[in-house]
Amino acid sequence: MFFYLIISTFILAFVVSLIVMQLFSGSINNILARIIHDPIHSSWAKYTKFAGMVVGISSGVRIYDMEKYINPITYNAKNEQGMIIQLTTERWFLEIYRTIIETLQGLAWMMLVFFMVALIAYVIVRWSEMKYHRANEQK
Repeated sequence: MFFYLIISTFILAFVVSLIVMQLFSGSINNILARIIHDPIHSSWAKYTKFAGMVVGISSGVRIYDMEKYINPITYNAKNEQGMIIQLTTERWFLEIYRTIIETLQGLAWMMLVFFMVALIAYVIVRWSEMKYHRANEQK
């Protein structure tokens, strides 16, 4: 049952990451094409999408959190025998929900950082373009 949970959360995190990266694909391509005036911008866009997939999957599949289903947990200081948490229907639903939310949360943070850096780069590019046009007009 545990192996089905790991595989299910991986597939779910993969699918959610794929959908989100497809939704933002056009924006990523347009922003990088504007900032990087070179054909290499498509390679950077591919890398950014790959990084999004990795961030989404690693955020959604929480291996350390799932150890509770295979390792005994003890809640007291005595050396009493711990118990392994059972994978019930409710726990499955909770893990599926957590996978979706954690995947989206990881991707949201990644995209926020990407768009903030892209905004700073856009301002720098725009400033240098304005400076270049002023220099050409004065000649």
